Amino acid sequence: MGTCPRLTRRRYRERQDCWHVYYGDVHVGTIARRVGIPHHGRQWGWSCGFYPGSEPGEFRDGTASTFDQARADFEVAWQRFSAKRTAADYQAWRHQRDFTAEKYRRFDRGEWNPHDLKPAPQYGGRQ
Repeated sequence: MGTCPRLTRRRYRERQDCWHVYYGDVHVGTIARRVGIPHHGRQWGWSCGFYPGSEPGEFRDGTASTFDQARADFEVAWQRFSAKRTAADYQAWRHQRDFTAEKYRRFDRGEWNPHDLKPAPQYGGRQ
């Protein structure tokens, strides 16, 4: 029996104060220092969720005074969000990622996309 992936953070290349959060290979959120916030304000923000694979209203986000608090708040939100996800939800996100990557590879080569190249089905295959 396989083990479940765990959350990992990867620093965003273009900002030293931003991390993308992954569950296995699925980008499930972001933790970053907020831009333009007064010094006395809550400096860190986080967002939790992915699409396709969920309804837009299921996303969660928040702010925190420190990175550690933002990370802890994210993990609580992730436990609630992920409890409602199925394997099909993660697969819908992967399918859309792969479809988009192939579409742009074809654009970069100057090719037309074939008429049968299809985007992700209704997320998770749900009707």
